[in-house]
Amino acid sequence: MPNYRATTDIGPIARAAATALAALAGAAGAAGAGDIRVDVAGLRSGAGLVRVAICPEATFTKPDCPHAGSAPASAGFVTIQGVPDGVYAVQAFHDEDSDGDLDRRGFRPDEGLAFSNDARMRRGPPRFRDAAVRVAGDGRITLQMRYFQ
Repeated sequence: MPNYRATTDIGPIARAAATALAALAGAAGAAGAGDIRVDVAGLRSGAGLVRVAICPEATFTKPDCPHAGSAPASAGFVTIQGVPDGVYAVQAFHDEDSDGDLDRRGFRPDEGLAFSNDARMRRGPPRFRDAAVRVAGDGRITLQMRYFQ
């Protein structure tokens, strides 16, 4: 975008109007994205981290989900900032040893897993449509952590 330099003073009223319009334009650009607090119930301990991802269908259960974060499990929640309005599935795991990986024994996870809508795992992760939730602005959701070992 080119930079323009004013050559004349536009006056205090016009300057105030321009400032107000710029502020409104900035607010409109920020609209449609919010902060999502994900509360996690049923943690078996306060050890390690809770890792949360809010994913569109294309990245659900994949490592490249665009909206992710973590917090100490002892806090019991994670806040993900700047999530655009849309339909997502929320997923979490209790990384008890804080190694960044979901530990498994065979096909069964050793660490807890949770999905929005309490979508259940049956021989694999739940379907996106079972976990899908609509996000619009700031919000809060509670997930129920499940352990399989």
